[in-house]
Amino acid sequence: MVSPFDFPVLAASIIEVNPGLTFWTLVTFLVVFVVLRWKAWGPILQMVQEREKAILDSIDAAKRERQETEKILGEQKQAIAEARREAAELIKKNQEEVERTREELLARSRKDAEELLVTARRQIQDEKLKAMAEVRGHAVDLALQAAQRLVESTLDEHRQRQLVNEFITTIEARGRGSSKPAA
Repeated sequence: MVSPFDFPVLAASIIEVNPGLTFWTLVTFLVVFVVLRWKAWGPILQMVQEREKAILDSIDAAKRERQETEKILGEQKQAIAEARREAAELIKKNQEEVERTREELLARSRKDAEELLVTARRQIQDEKLKAMAEVRGHAVDLALQAAQRLVESTLDEHRQRQLVNEFITTIEARGRGSSKPAA
């Protein structure tokens, strides 16, 4: 059996230059370089350029979106501030309206109370005048009754005293609640 080490080894030294090998190495290198440049280098560069362009476009789009987002965020903050200001104004207006309504109701209540008081005083005065007129009427009736009795009876002193006493008793009885005149 033959071992792989049995073949004669062509030993070349690093320092030794072999013109045939160098020629074919250069030819192979040039052929591979031309083929790679013709078939692979163009598409690879095109893909790299497309990728670079896509990355740059993505960066630009991200910057535009960020600016747009910051703009929208600013607008939203402004809208929120405006909404808060409007809410504060509405609250203030509502408080003022409630206060104004309360004052109007208090004024109306005071006016109604004063009107009721005036009406009550007027009614009391009217009732007082009616009562005084009624008392005067009763006094006149009593005086007339007393005069009638005096005229009907004899005018001796004893009889006059008796009539006056009866009249006083009648007045006292009427003052206690009896409305019946003594005859």
